[in-house]
Amino acid sequence: MATIDTAYNYYLSTYANQSTSRYDSHKKSELRNIYNKIVKINKDSPLYKIKRSPDVQKFAIDIKESTRIIQNVVASLSDAEEGIGNAFQKKLAFSSQEDVVSAKYVGDNRLSGNPDGFTIEVKDLATSQINLGNFLDKNRLNLRPGSYSFDLENNASAYEFQFNVNAEDTNFSIQKKLAGLITNADIGLNAAIAENADGLSALQIESTATGISPDETFLFSISPQGNHESMNAIDTLGIDHVAQEAHNAVFLLNGNEHMAYANTFLLDNNFELTLHGTSPEGNPAVVGFKTNADAMADNIQTLVDSYNSVLQTASKYSGSQPQSVQLYKDMSSAAFAYKTSLESIGLMVEDDGSINIDSDTLKSTVSTDNYEDSISVLNDFKNLLSVKANNASLDPMRYVDKILVTYKNPGKTFATPYITSIYSGMMMDAYC
Repeated sequence: MATIDTAYNYYLSTYANQSTSRYDSHKKSELRNIYNKIVKINKDSPLYKIKRSPDVQKFAIDIKESTRIIQNVVASLSDAEEGIGNAFQKKLAFSSQEDVVSAKYVGDNRLSGNPDGFTIEVKDLATSQINLGNFLDKNRLNLRPGSYSFDLENNASAYEFQFNVNAEDTNFSIQKKLAGLITNADIGLNAAIAENADGLSALQIESTATGISPDETFLFSISPQGNHESMNAIDTLGIDHVAQEAHNAVFLLNGNEHMAYANTFLLDNNFELTLHGTSPEGNPAVVGFKTNADAMADNIQTLVDSYNSVLQTASKYSGSQPQSVQLYKDMSSAAFAYKTSLESIGLMVEDDGSINIDSDTLKSTVSTDNYEDSISVLNDFKNLLSVKANNASLDPMRYVDKILVTYKNPGKTFATPYITSIYSGMMMDAYC
């Protein structure tokens, strides 16, 4: 179980904060097709055991995630209707003040024309609610040993928390205990220890949500149980004190005032806006679409970056996972296959297979009248890269260092269900 925990902890710490896209969702028929492919691979693959190495799980996860990014990029560039030009002209939004508001276009790429943008002036950011307790001497104990409890209420439910104070505890250990208790309850609150300039510590509790609806007065509230001891404990800790109330984001959209509960929100289901700061008075940001040439260059750069990322993954584990060279060969073959044509439009294929973009050559290419003929190679490269990434994603374990035990009997193969789950559960024979 410890090995599985290690794999999940690595995944959560490395990839959990990455945003998902609509291309991460699949139809039942697509999932069934993927399953059937995995079973077919499983029938034909030999029996093997994974060699003992601390990098096995990390390498497999990195392969899976880097190839997923390629598949999503390729899918986003395949949404357009006929024509390679349309594919790489996928609309991209820009903001004239990225430090105030950033914009991402998430709407239908078939939106006609190149409509005018809009202005947005940020007056206030959405804020969370923060309760800050009293600052206490970390090495002393201001509570008597015993059992205490308090009620914590949010706008959905009410919870009762109980904690014990022992004679050997200190104010700091009690605050730390409560911080873990509240955070691990997974009720939309994060608790941590704050320290002031005098070295005193206090318990700080912050809501993960921001903003507040008109019919709400708080995002959460803390009150002691009805006994004298608990009332004194909460009064001593001071965690019922609201240091910052939740507020909504306030902004002017084309001069008209609007509000949002969070700093990231959808506008008309077309733009995903993220507010980062307030605008200078009377100086709104302009949000619109990039020119076709700039959008094409950025979309091509995104494809190249996703490709280079897989090569970097192979290089990263070359010392501990010798089989990673196969991942490098499989992925780089897509670039080497079209090396001459790619370089003619500004995508320079280096000796190690990585691609660097000559911006001047690329922009010159996509600015010509017959640019579609010039960049047609990108469609072939994109499709081949998608096949390579899909194969690696289906069976990332083929690239890890392993010991071959036996080949299956030709013509009489059958699916072994536990092998199929080797990646998904990280249930590797040598580790469990």
